[in-house]
Amino acid sequence: MQAKPKTIMKSRLLSVDVFRGLTVIMMTLVNNPGDWDHVYPPLLHAEWHGCTPTDLVFPFFLFIVGISIVLANPKKVNSTDQDLKIIGRFCRIFGLGLFLNFFSHIELAGFSNVNLLIFRLFIFALVVVGFLGDFKNNTKLISAAIALLLMFVLAFWGPKSFETVRIPGVLQRIALVYLVVSLLYSRCRLSTLIVFCVLFLVLYYVLMSQINVPGVGPANFEKGTNLAAWFDNLILENHLWSVAKTWDPEGLLSTIPAFSTGLLGVFVGLILNSKQSKKTMYLVILGTTVLGIGLIVDTIFPINKALWSSSFVCFTAGLATLVLSIFYVIIDVYRVTNWTHFFVVFGVNPMVVFFFSGIVPRSLSMIEVSNRSGVQQDIISYLYTDYIKFYIDNPYTASLLGGLVYIVIWYIILTVFYRKNLLFKV
Repeated sequence: MQAKPKTIMKSRLLSVDVFRGLTVIMMTLVNNPGDWDHVYPPLLHAEWHGCTPTDLVFPFFLFIVGISIVLANPKKVNSTDQDLKIIGRFCRIFGLGLFLNFFSHIELAGFSNVNLLIFRLFIFALVVVGFLGDFKNNTKLISAAIALLLMFVLAFWGPKSFETVRIPGVLQRIALVYLVVSLLYSRCRLSTLIVFCVLFLVLYYVLMSQINVPGVGPANFEKGTNLAAWFDNLILENHLWSVAKTWDPEGLLSTIPAFSTGLLGVFVGLILNSKQSKKTMYLVILGTTVLGIGLIVDTIFPINKALWSSSFVCFTAGLATLVLSIFYVIIDVYRVTNWTHFFVVFGVNPMVVFFFSGIVPRSLSMIEVSNRSGVQQDIISYLYTDYIKFYIDNPYTASLLGGLVYIVIWYIILTVFYRKNLLFKV
């Protein structure tokens, strides 16, 4: 979809775009270090319980989804057409995320290396057109639903190469939260939304803390032995995160509290969209209160990103609200905007960055070249070894610089899109 940047910015809340842009930039940085063996601790997820800056990225993104739901539908239109748009968008987001997991599993008899890469990129091009093309709404819904169904069939009953393809993922959880929260928002009053938000958090805590884990023993919050891990492995055996194999950080059961992350974003969106004169005060009160609740709940249900614990939901949503309130005051109240461009270009095209950032490393890893020492490496490792690490002694600094260079490359690309009036929506 295309739109002029000036027109775009008139119809959008700039502080939200800047906040979204900051989140996308952080996501790009932590997902693309120069060397995974040398990463500064703040740019890694917490080992289990606890929270690092990296652990804030995904909940901030889901929180922004909730805000965007309100800003995109301020009058709470509830109609069949609106529902079909929501379902269609859910299918497209989920489908894009699922295809990222499929990409490296695509095989063709007799094809390898560059030839296989060309074939995979051909399939990728078809997917991009199908999911991101500017078609009529009915066409978008039907094509996305068919493509999504086909991928599920291939995963569970298709060729052997797909028998371990991961089903959950970041975009998949975003899609599920968008679907549920959008349908609730368009149908429920604020009081009912608050009840649902609390219900999801309490229900998840009760399930995780009170129900014994079949084949394991008492309820617990430990890695791989908790109820969420058991449930995910029961439903999606062989289709979970490849690192763990028996549990998934974006699993099914832990998506229940993620709905509350989206709903807390909705509450902030309602404040921002209201005619109240004291929006900043309400944002600070809400953020501080929710953050405090998260710290209190942490004593009985530890803050944990992989479990998406109820305390994690409140803690991260509270922080997100406070950070956004600062941006709102600076940008939308005092109109200090001369520094925002770098963040805005990322914030108005987040899906492009996320999806293509997943495809580019997978593609370049299939191309091998010789480095300075004559050793064969994939092209990403080659560029990092010969043009970054070669000149910097500290391996952690070199790794960080590799990620920063990747961000600069994306900034240049997104700036071109922005200047050419290109805004890509799913």
